Amino acid sequence: MCSRGIWTQRWFCPAARHAALAVVVLAVWHMGFCGPARSAEGAAGETTLLAGAAASNITPPLDEPIVGSWRSPRAKHVHDELYARCLVLDNGQTRLALVVVDNLGVAREVFDAARRIIEEKTGIEPTHVMMAATHTHSSISARGRNRLVVEEELSDYQAFLVRRIADGVRRAVNNLRPARIGWGSAEEPTQVFNRRYFMKPGVPVPNPFGGEDRVMMNPGRGNPNILKAAGPTDPEVAFLSVQSAEGRPVALVANYSLHYVGPAAGGVISADYFGVFADRIQQLLEADRLDPPFVGMMSNGTSADINNINWLKKPTRRWGPYEKMRYVGDRVARAVYEAHQGVAFRGTVPLGAAWQELTLKVRKPTPAQVAYARRILAKPEDAPKYHRRERVYAKRTLQLLDSPDEVSVPLQAFRIGDVGICAIPFEVFVEIGLGVKERSPFPMSFIISHANGTYGYLPTVAQHELGGYETWLGTNMVEIEAAPKIVDSLLAMLNELHAQP
Repeated sequence: MCSRGIWTQRWFCPAARHAALAVVVLAVWHMGFCGPARSAEGAAGETTLLAGAAASNITPPLDEPIVGSWRSPRAKHVHDELYARCLVLDNGQTRLALVVVDNLGVAREVFDAARRIIEEKTGIEPTHVMMAATHTHSSISARGRNRLVVEEELSDYQAFLVRRIADGVRRAVNNLRPARIGWGSAEEPTQVFNRRYFMKPGVPVPNPFGGEDRVMMNPGRGNPNILKAAGPTDPEVAFLSVQSAEGRPVALVANYSLHYVGPAAGGVISADYFGVFADRIQQLLEADRLDPPFVGMMSNGTSADINNINWLKKPTRRWGPYEKMRYVGDRVARAVYEAHQGVAFRGTVPLGAAWQELTLKVRKPTPAQVAYARRILAKPEDAPKYHRRERVYAKRTLQLLDSPDEVSVPLQAFRIGDVGICAIPFEVFVEIGLGVKERSPFPMSFIISHANGTYGYLPTVAQHELGGYETWLGTNMVEIEAAPKIVDSLLAMLNELHAQP
């Protein structure tokens, strides 16, 4: 009989979850899985790893609004199909599932619903399933109307995602075979640039709340008023590679801290460079047309303040539609492929999972901000504006006023051999990822952003003091001290997983 954690049912009940917002619960799970296709014991008593992968098509219909820009054009074309890419690992004691979804951001309740089906159909514990969006800006919304409120009813596309994610994990379980796994990292520094800049003294940096910031996001290519970048970058491309026992490629999971690139083609559905990477790494590994099919996966790292535009230089090339995302995906895939040549594979690795519900305060507007928002919305829409986005943020200000005072956010960590993987349901600043990598007990660690939910931006406390788009009320929705609380929780989970025999 399979054991079940005491939090499995309570955690998935929205009413119970919200009733327990004041309590932080840490659950570290190292349980066996009582199901089919168990790992075989080797001659020396070691457990042989099992692995299976699958990809579910999640391309939405045309004519729905594409999210990721201020205008949200209707989708008129599909350039490349979208997928929920799934990998399942089993070492005979623990079974883990990792899912990467081609979407801007997926509401927690969608992932939770998929977990319920996965547990029912496969027995995999909900806390052993890590799910994340890539953050492509070229698909329709899978978020709710208010990301701080659990929606009681899913949209048609959200319901479609639930089944496709669950089906993908079930198919990956069906594909479980004896396997070997290895890991490594490459660097691709030419495609990551911090997008927040200090401007020269005297240059106005207005914000939509009637004040001024100290830094500006995306200040314009070659802008002579740029002083310097407000933060670092992370050029690492960390990856896990899975082969069959015979050496056939099964899956490769990568992580790169680059926000997105974009097809630059208007109302077009696309997986962006994340999808290009998956296709290219398959070609480079000569893994096309395999049975079961190879699955390449690119997850989004800590890229909230990172894009691939060098704002200090004027452009020297005009990119056509789809060109730049193909260029970036190819460069990153080639860097991984070169590093892949030196990877050592092993058939036995420790696996572990940890989960924590962390209660955070919701960031609330001040009385002055509420009054300013109401004045903005009372003006005619065509009235002169202090900031071009002031009406958008006035609405967001009032929405936060009416939102809950607290939110419970899921934090998760996996151990896969000597690799620690953290999952955060925010758009995470690069300094946070660099800090976790530096302090992690594992030789290699990385953070997957947009994971298990979507709750806006997560700046550091120091970056909050500088202002800028990523810190604005309504872009950031939780307390200013959230980042150090999240980092402390993740490091505690990593240390717990690392200490396990």
